[in-house]
Amino acid sequence: MMGMILRKAEIVRNTNETKINLNINLDSPDQNNLSTGLPFFDHMLHQFCAHGRIGVNLNVIGDLEIDGHHVVEDVGICLGQAVQKCLGDKNKVVRFAHSYVPLDESLSRVVVDISGRPGLFFNVSFMRGWVGEFDLDLIREFFQAFVNHSMITLHIDNLSGINAHHQCESIFKAFGIAFALAVKIDSSKQITSTKGLI
Repeated sequence: MMGMILRKAEIVRNTNETKINLNINLDSPDQNNLSTGLPFFDHMLHQFCAHGRIGVNLNVIGDLEIDGHHVVEDVGICLGQAVQKCLGDKNKVVRFAHSYVPLDESLSRVVVDISGRPGLFFNVSFMRGWVGEFDLDLIREFFQAFVNHSMITLHIDNLSGINAHHQCESIFKAFGIAFALAVKIDSSKQITSTKGLI
Protein backbone atom coordinates (compact mmCIF):
# COMPACT_ATOMS: atom_id res chain seq x y z
CA MET A 1 0.00 0.00 0.00
CA MET A 2 2.96 2.30 -0.64
CA GLY A 3 1.80 5.82 -1.41
CA MET A 4 -1.79 5.10 -0.48
CA ILE A 5 -3.76 6.39 2.45
CA LEU A 6 -4.76 3.55 4.73
CA ARG A 7 -8.50 3.09 4.91
CA LYS A 8 -9.31 3.46 8.60
CA ALA A 9 -12.42 4.36 10.57
CA GLU A 10 -13.59 4.69 14.15
CA ILE A 11 -17.20 4.25 15.24
CA VAL A 12 -18.56 4.96 18.71
CA ARG A 13 -22.15 3.99 19.46
CA ASN A 14 -23.77 4.60 22.83
CA THR A 15 -27.40 3.64 23.38
CA ASN A 16 -29.48 2.40 26.29
CA GLU A 17 -28.78 -1.12 25.02
CA THR A 18 -25.12 -1.12 23.99
CA LYS A 19 -21.92 0.85 24.25
CA ILE A 20 -19.56 0.11 21.37
CA ASN A 21 -16.09 1.30 20.40
CA LEU A 22 -14.83 0.03 17.07
CA ASN A 23 -11.68 0.79 15.08
CA ILE A 24 -11.07 -0.77 11.69
CA ASN A 25 -8.20 -0.76 9.21
CA LEU A 26 -9.05 -2.35 5.85
CA ASP A 27 -5.44 -2.35 4.72
CA SER A 28 -3.60 -3.84 7.66
CA PRO A 29 -4.28 -7.22 9.27
CA ASP A 30 -3.11 -6.09 12.69
CA GLN A 31 -3.79 -8.32 15.65
CA ASN A 32 -7.51 -8.18 16.31
CA ASN A 33 -8.95 -7.48 19.73
CA LEU A 34 -12.59 -8.49 19.82
CA SER A 35 -14.71 -8.40 22.96
CA THR A 36 -18.50 -8.54 22.63
CA GLY A 37 -19.31 -10.60 25.72
CA LEU A 38 -20.45 -13.42 23.40
CA PRO A 39 -17.53 -15.85 22.96
CA PHE A 40 -18.94 -17.70 19.95
CA PHE A 41 -19.68 -14.41 18.18
CA ASP A 42 -16.14 -13.21 18.94
CA HIS A 43 -14.87 -16.45 17.38
CA MET A 44 -16.89 -15.82 14.20
CA LEU A 45 -15.79 -12.19 13.95
CA HIS A 46 -12.20 -13.32 14.35
CA GLN A 47 -12.65 -15.64 11.34
CA PHE A 48 -13.94 -12.71 9.28
CA CYS A 49 -11.07 -10.43 10.32
CA ALA A 50 -8.34 -13.04 9.84
CA HIS A 51 -9.53 -14.20 6.43
CA GLY A 52 -10.58 -10.69 5.42
CA ARG A 53 -7.04 -9.49 6.23
CA ILE A 54 -8.31 -6.49 8.19
CA GLY A 55 -7.50 -5.08 11.59
CA VAL A 56 -10.36 -4.58 14.05
CA ASN A 57 -10.44 -3.47 17.65
CA LEU A 58 -13.90 -3.89 19.12
CA ASN A 59 -15.14 -3.46 22.64
CA VAL A 60 -18.81 -3.89 23.53
CA ILE A 61 -20.79 -3.53 26.73
CA GLY A 62 -24.34 -4.66 26.15
CA ASP A 63 -27.54 -5.81 27.81
CA LEU A 64 -26.66 -9.50 27.68
CA GLU A 65 -28.89 -10.09 30.72
CA ILE A 66 -31.74 -9.85 28.19
CA ASP A 67 -30.12 -11.80 25.35
CA GLY A 68 -27.53 -11.29 22.65
CA HIS A 69 -29.75 -9.61 20.07
CA HIS A 70 -28.87 -5.97 20.69
CA VAL A 71 -25.15 -6.66 20.88
CA VAL A 72 -25.04 -8.67 17.66
CA GLU A 73 -27.24 -6.27 15.70
CA ASP A 74 -25.40 -3.17 16.92
CA VAL A 75 -22.01 -4.68 16.09
CA GLY A 76 -23.35 -5.28 12.58
CA ILE A 77 -24.47 -1.63 12.43
CA CYS A 78 -21.09 -0.31 13.61
CA LEU A 79 -19.04 -2.60 11.37
CA GLY A 80 -21.20 -1.60 8.40
CA GLN A 81 -20.79 2.10 9.18
CA ALA A 82 -17.03 1.67 9.53
CA VAL A 83 -16.76 -0.14 6.19
CA GLN A 84 -18.88 2.53 4.51
CA LYS A 85 -16.53 5.21 5.86
CA CYS A 86 -13.43 3.32 4.76
CA LEU A 87 -14.67 2.75 1.22
CA GLY A 88 -15.60 6.39 0.60
CA ASP A 89 -16.52 6.89 -3.07
CA LYS A 90 -15.45 3.29 -3.79
CA ASN A 91 -13.04 4.49 -6.47
CA LYS A 92 -10.72 1.73 -7.73
CA VAL A 93 -12.20 -1.08 -5.61
CA VAL A 94 -12.48 -4.40 -7.41
CA ARG A 95 -16.18 -4.44 -6.37
CA PHE A 96 -17.31 -8.01 -7.20
CA ALA A 97 -15.96 -11.13 -5.51
CA HIS A 98 -16.95 -14.56 -4.30
CA SER A 99 -15.57 -17.33 -2.17
CA TYR A 100 -16.34 -20.98 -1.50
CA VAL A 101 -15.05 -22.27 1.83
CA PRO A 102 -15.33 -25.79 3.23
CA LEU A 103 -15.01 -26.74 6.86
CA ASP A 104 -15.08 -30.51 7.00
CA GLU A 105 -18.58 -31.49 5.83
CA SER A 106 -19.82 -27.90 5.57
CA LEU A 107 -19.46 -25.80 2.42
CA SER A 108 -20.48 -22.15 2.15
CA ARG A 109 -20.48 -19.65 -0.68
CA VAL A 110 -20.46 -15.87 -0.20
CA VAL A 111 -20.77 -13.43 -3.09
CA VAL A 112 -20.08 -9.71 -2.53
CA ASP A 113 -20.99 -6.65 -4.55
CA ILE A 114 -19.74 -3.29 -3.28
CA SER A 115 -22.87 -1.95 -4.90
CA GLY A 116 -23.93 1.12 -2.95
CA ARG A 117 -27.21 -0.73 -2.36
CA PRO A 118 -27.95 -2.79 0.75
CA GLY A 119 -29.06 -6.33 0.01
CA LEU A 120 -28.91 -9.57 1.96
CA PHE A 121 -29.87 -12.89 0.41
CA PHE A 122 -29.34 -15.45 3.15
CA ASN A 123 -29.94 -19.08 2.25
CA VAL A 124 -28.88 -20.94 5.40
CA SER A 125 -30.66 -23.65 7.36
CA PHE A 126 -28.72 -24.33 10.52
CA MET A 127 -28.91 -27.89 11.75
CA ARG A 128 -29.69 -26.69 15.26
CA GLY A 129 -30.77 -23.43 16.82
CA TRP A 130 -27.91 -22.82 19.23
CA VAL A 131 -24.15 -23.26 19.48
CA GLY A 132 -23.42 -23.33 23.18
CA GLU A 133 -25.28 -20.31 24.54
CA PHE A 134 -25.37 -18.45 21.22
CA ASP A 135 -28.68 -18.15 19.35
CA LEU A 136 -28.02 -18.81 15.66
CA ASP A 137 -31.00 -16.65 14.63
CA LEU A 138 -28.65 -13.76 15.39
CA ILE A 139 -26.28 -14.62 12.53
CA ARG A 140 -28.80 -13.34 10.00
CA GLU A 141 -29.47 -10.28 12.17
CA PHE A 142 -25.75 -9.45 12.13
CA PHE A 143 -25.50 -9.66 8.35
CA GLN A 144 -28.73 -7.70 7.84
CA ALA A 145 -27.46 -4.86 10.02
CA PHE A 146 -24.08 -4.97 8.28
CA VAL A 147 -25.46 -4.67 4.74
CA ASN A 148 -27.95 -1.97 5.75
CA HIS A 149 -25.13 0.27 6.94
CA SER A 150 -22.27 -0.70 4.61
CA MET A 151 -24.47 -0.42 1.49
CA ILE A 152 -23.11 -3.73 0.24
CA THR A 153 -24.97 -6.60 -1.42
CA LEU A 154 -24.28 -10.05 0.06
CA HIS A 155 -25.42 -13.47 -1.10
CA ILE A 156 -24.75 -16.09 1.57
CA ASP A 157 -25.46 -19.75 0.85
CA ASN A 158 -24.60 -22.70 3.03
CA LEU A 159 -24.46 -25.47 0.44
CA SER A 160 -23.94 -28.37 2.83
CA GLY A 161 -23.35 -29.07 6.48
CA ILE A 162 -24.55 -31.16 9.40
CA ASN A 163 -22.68 -29.39 12.21
CA ALA A 164 -23.98 -25.90 13.02
CA HIS A 165 -20.60 -24.67 14.28
CA HIS A 166 -19.00 -25.74 11.00
CA GLN A 167 -21.80 -24.10 9.02
CA CYS A 168 -21.25 -20.78 10.80
CA GLU A 169 -17.51 -20.88 10.58
CA SER A 170 -17.45 -21.68 6.87
CA ILE A 171 -19.84 -18.74 6.29
CA PHE A 172 -17.67 -16.24 8.18
CA LYS A 173 -14.47 -17.47 6.54
CA ALA A 174 -16.05 -17.21 3.08
CA PHE A 175 -17.37 -13.75 3.98
CA GLY A 176 -13.88 -12.63 4.97
CA ILE A 177 -12.20 -13.93 1.82
CA ALA A 178 -14.84 -12.52 -0.55
CA PHE A 179 -14.86 -9.19 1.28
CA ALA A 180 -11.06 -8.89 1.08
CA LEU A 181 -11.13 -9.53 -2.67
CA ALA A 182 -14.00 -7.11 -3.30
CA VAL A 183 -12.52 -4.16 -1.39
CA LYS A 184 -9.04 -4.65 -2.82
CA ILE A 185 -7.68 -1.60 -4.63
CA ASP A 186 -6.93 -2.02 -8.33
CA SER A 187 -5.04 1.10 -9.43
CA SER A 188 -5.93 0.42 -13.08
CA LYS A 189 -9.64 0.85 -12.34
CA GLN A 190 -11.81 3.87 -11.80
CA ILE A 191 -15.37 3.50 -10.46
CA THR A 192 -16.41 -0.03 -11.39
CA SER A 193 -19.78 0.92 -12.80
CA THR A 194 -21.08 1.92 -16.22
CA LYS A 195 -22.99 4.68 -14.41
CA GLY A 196 -19.72 6.23 -13.28
CA LEU A 197 -20.97 6.19 -9.70
CA ILE A 198 -21.59 3.52 -7.07
